[in-house]
Amino acid sequence: MKEGAVEYIDADSGRTPSDNEKGATLGPKASYGDLPADPDAGRSEAEKAHIDKRLKWRLDLKLIPWLCLLYLCSFLDRTNIGNAKLDGLTTDLGIGTNAGLYNAALSIFFVSYSLFEPLTNILLKRLRPSIFLPAIMILWGIVMTTMGLCTNAGGLMAARFFLGLAEAGLFPGVNYYLSCWYKRSEFGIRAAIFFSAAAVAGSFGGLLAAAINLMSGIGGKGGWAWIFILEGLATFLIGIVSFWMVHDFPDDAKFLSVDDRARVIRRLKFDNQSSAEHEEFKMEYFWAAVKDWKTWNGAVIYMGADGALYAFSLFLPTIIADLGYTATTAQLLTVPPYAAAAVLTITVGYVADRTRQRGLCNIATSLIGIAGFAMLLGGSSAGVQYAGTFLGAMGIYPCVPNTISWASNNIEGVYKRGVALGIIIGWGNLNGVVSSNIYRAQDKPRYKPGHATVLGYMVLFLLGGSIVQRILLARENKKRLAGQRDGWIAGKNDEEIDMLGDKRPDFIYTL
Repeated sequence: MKEGAVEYIDADSGRTPSDNEKGATLGPKASYGDLPADPDAGRSEAEKAHIDKRLKWRLDLKLIPWLCLLYLCSFLDRTNIGNAKLDGLTTDLGIGTNAGLYNAALSIFFVSYSLFEPLTNILLKRLRPSIFLPAIMILWGIVMTTMGLCTNAGGLMAARFFLGLAEAGLFPGVNYYLSCWYKRSEFGIRAAIFFSAAAVAGSFGGLLAAAINLMSGIGGKGGWAWIFILEGLATFLIGIVSFWMVHDFPDDAKFLSVDDRARVIRRLKFDNQSSAEHEEFKMEYFWAAVKDWKTWNGAVIYMGADGALYAFSLFLPTIIADLGYTATTAQLLTVPPYAAAAVLTITVGYVADRTRQRGLCNIATSLIGIAGFAMLLGGSSAGVQYAGTFLGAMGIYPCVPNTISWASNNIEGVYKRGVALGIIIGWGNLNGVVSSNIYRAQDKPRYKPGHATVLGYMVLFLLGGSIVQRILLARENKKRLAGQRDGWIAGKNDEEIDMLGDKRPDFIYTL
């Protein structure tokens, strides 16, 4: 090997390079910036591996469970309107059979939610997670509670608008936050576990709504109002406790010792990441995200997953009820599809991390969902259509965290990644406006236009976008391995090379 050249190691996998890769010369050795001193210098490899395993386990216990609870509340609060509809919401608010008013109340949430999302990760970085996340949670808990006090459609729409504004920071913020703690090959399963809270919220929401509806009439309020009030109060209280349960980024995390903070930062640096460090915001980071094709292709893929997700979660109770079941039975029948989706979401996250084939996982999983919505579209019996809801959920839910993990793996830089994730998730959620209007009352009980729209989203955007991105990333990796991108670092010093992020020639994309 030539002097001054570096041996290629896939930063995502840490695997041993192939014979061809061993011969690859990528110019001057990439810098790891200002690394903290190694607290494990002098220890054996076995001891280091044991310390690393123990550190990851500690991070998992400190970070993941509480963040899952936050997202469970978030998804429950934004989608419980579907359960509330079955429990008298439209009748009591004078909406009646006016599907346009109800769909407008669904849509307006996604307008404020999507417009604010691209900015939230900048606020998260500047205000600190331990302040920003609990604060927005308290705000949306208050809004959720007041939604139960609405007396007309206008009040409901205003509450939904502010609910979207308050909730906008949680999902992109937590995904960005987790990507600053874990290596790229470890992030997928954590993102999947975090997002599985959405499927659990679907299951839990149906059970909870069936129970809360028994309070109908108490205090002169319908069951739908108590769904909003009780779930909003629970969110508010959890938000208060979150000031003590949500931790800051690795370089400021108080629950870690000085040595453990150094270990976290070092392991991220050796994974070609700088996201755990302080970095001053500059507009060039914003424009770097905007000009990166991966941001926009990721947005296309995510809209295919998210558009289908919201159509499914908002209307599943209605779809099942129109198969001939009573409201309470329909609420309970929503539980099994969500449970199946939660299991597959975590399974796909695990497989994608182990194989580092996030694109193929997206492609395979989306085919399951496509089959499910084809059954909903073409099936004539209630049994076939209910089976289709299982495949639909299993094809949609795993693709959401997998797509976010795929984007996070391939976009490097503290603010660039944050802005890119905000754009990707914001654009995907904006398609909730479409999702809110495709299941029309006049199309019951088959809802063919709605099912066909979701099917189109999954085929064109989720499946098609995943295929295109995988092909383009594989092509770029070949060019980097062949040394065709070495010119990008010519004449640059170590710090300038480090600041290139995913434009460094030794940064190999996750496929």
